[in-house]
Amino acid sequence: MRPTGKALQLLSVTWLSVLLSFLLLRWDMIYLTLPILTLFFVAVLFFKPIIDVKVERVLLRERVLEGEEVEITVRVRALARIPFLFIRDELPEGVELVEGSNSWVLSLAEGEEKVLRYRVRVRRGIHEFRGFYVAYRDPFGLFEEERFVDVYGEIVGVPRLEEVITPYSTRGTKVTVGPLPSPRVGEGVEFHAVREYQPGDPFKIINWKATARTGKIMANEFESERKVDVIFVVDATYKGEAVFDYLIRAAASLMLDSLNNGTSFGLLLSESVPLWIGVDYGKRHFFRCIDALSAAKPDKNNMIAYQVDHLARTRFPPRAQILYFSPLITEEGREALRILYLYGYRVVVISPNPCSLIEPRSREEELALKLLMLERKAVIRKLSAYGPIIDWDVRKPLKTAIAEVLR
Repeated sequence: MRPTGKALQLLSVTWLSVLLSFLLLRWDMIYLTLPILTLFFVAVLFFKPIIDVKVERVLLRERVLEGEEVEITVRVRALARIPFLFIRDELPEGVELVEGSNSWVLSLAEGEEKVLRYRVRVRRGIHEFRGFYVAYRDPFGLFEEERFVDVYGEIVGVPRLEEVITPYSTRGTKVTVGPLPSPRVGEGVEFHAVREYQPGDPFKIINWKATARTGKIMANEFESERKVDVIFVVDATYKGEAVFDYLIRAAASLMLDSLNNGTSFGLLLSESVPLWIGVDYGKRHFFRCIDALSAAKPDKNNMIAYQVDHLARTRFPPRAQILYFSPLITEEGREALRILYLYGYRVVVISPNPCSLIEPRSREEELALKLLMLERKAVIRKLSAYGPIIDWDVRKPLKTAIAEVLR
């Protein structure tokens, strides 16, 4: 409990009256302080500020798509009578109030509970609700008490997901049965190679023509249908900040496609401290990767070429399919693509075009935009030697951009 500015002013007036009564020898002036002292006595005795409340926040969903609205419910229960209570739910950055209010003035009897609601719109990211600011002031405005009630809550704004087409080769390395074939020897329907017969091989795979030609018993090898390892590599350079959200949405959409296909995948998020999530499969692994993408931010200290070189030698599965998400506007990002190619990985690049977001407002800006587009086309043509590049005009759906390149 602490005195308010009004209380300090009244106390100053009281002491000034006492001093003047002594200086002027007017003892009757002391009686003027009695109403003020009575007011303080009543405020302390009957309206002493007490904040004895329980506050609970109810979040209907912990994960929402970016841009969606979600209702937040607040329950306030008084453990003692509180004639005047101010309460405010502290909103994190990235959460926008769209309906109702996140602050209230309440009067609560002992044991009374009130339910309050408001709606917010959530941007991409992990948004942490720390707690509530509560304050009480007596009816005379003389004393107040304030407190921060720690009530933690979290909403994850996940990237918007689009329906996409699988843009990469389905040849992979896994040995589990699935819809995507890999070049492993096994019981399959696609011819792979001819080799010498080995003890234990079934007689039906013997290639009699090759046997007659070579004088050795030769057998056919076939490709078996197995799943593929996919590595998602996200270039988080700050120079691509304009299209960074599109980059994240593309990665999340193709990750969902991998989940639906039963494909195992891993994630490299190339920030200043790289985030590497090893290859796994299933919904739990998917949500772990999605949470990482939700919290991703452009980084100035991007060293993606070094990170890719290190992980390609130590962590990436051999012969995995790489999905590389980059605006391809930095030498570091282009070098990372070249390194993946030199290590022998099959790479498909999803590259949101920053120029597609520019709306020229004059003839000069229109000419400058054309020059930028020509420069980007030259870069894309040069880099296409390392693998297919989907130069994505972000004004179009990603599915359309992938289909155009696949055709």
